[in-house]
Amino acid sequence: MVDYYKVMGVSKTSSQDEIDKAYRNLARKYHPDLNPDDPEGAKKKFQELQEAYDTLKDPEKRKLYDQFGSGYKQYGGGPGAGAGPFGSGSSYTWSSSGGGAGIDINDILGQMFGGRGANPFGDGAGPFSGRKTGAQRRNRSAMPGQNVTSTIRVPFKTAAFGGTVPLAYQMPSGRRETLDVKIPAGIDTGKKIRLRGKGEESPMGGTAGDLILEVQVEPHKYYTREGKNLYVHIPITLKEAALGGKVDIPAPAGTVTVTIPAGSTTGTKLRIKEHGIAAVKKGEKKGDLFVVFDVKLPAVWSEKDTKLIEQLDPQPEPPERKSIQF
Repeated sequence: MVDYYKVMGVSKTSSQDEIDKAYRNLARKYHPDLNPDDPEGAKKKFQELQEAYDTLKDPEKRKLYDQFGSGYKQYGGGPGAGAGPFGSGSSYTWSSSGGGAGIDINDILGQMFGGRGANPFGDGAGPFSGRKTGAQRRNRSAMPGQNVTSTIRVPFKTAAFGGTVPLAYQMPSGRRETLDVKIPAGIDTGKKIRLRGKGEESPMGGTAGDLILEVQVEPHKYYTREGKNLYVHIPITLKEAALGGKVDIPAPAGTVTVTIPAGSTTGTKLRIKEHGIAAVKKGEKKGDLFVVFDVKLPAVWSEKDTKLIEQLDPQPEPPERKSIQF
């Protein structure tokens, strides 16, 4: 027994509007004139679709079908002589060549959803008629192509200052595309880039869908980011920490020389203004660069260094040590 709900891709609880919508979509898909590669197979599916819709669109027939299945017709629910799925006495044909010379699908759907000749998609000509109106040329009535979503991995520096990233992606239809994506300066992980018209093409002559890219910024080996601010940890020697000194920082915008304050400890932080992430909006300032010092002690001490350390004046116990509790 043919399951009419399965044929139409709807459930037993679907509303009439949902059934109508399912029919319109499937009629486009299975009409023989639109399937020149397999007109006979499409014809069979189209006939099944019409029979299913003829039953489910009628509340009384649908009620009988739900109770008795496809055998409901013997209880008086079947169509009358000469009746088709588009009303009593209507008929339809399709071209044997599959070239569209037979049935006009817009005319059929129009009879069902808005009077003979009406187009349920928005204008009198319709996307299958071979004639485009001004509205269709403006792509207002034709169904747009499908949007495509993908992920783009962006190098840390490119995300900070902008640039282009090559991208290869695959359409739902299986077609592969490649393009260079312009990355705006200051973009961060989780943000999205929308490329108009780079998605699937419309099957009905409308505008192409969009390509929506979710950004994933690749981590940097040395730099981290918080908003527009950059952070970098710089190792310094015990002598530099105790006596101070100067160190060159390979900052994103060029090398910057900073002064290490005497008496620095691990965690001492310097701020270099406007050497961080580029401004996202016009009129905004760049972020800042924060340099964090990490005091690195040698793993092995020479005898000379050991003697020098022993000559240091006795150091008081750090007060923070006394506050440690479990």
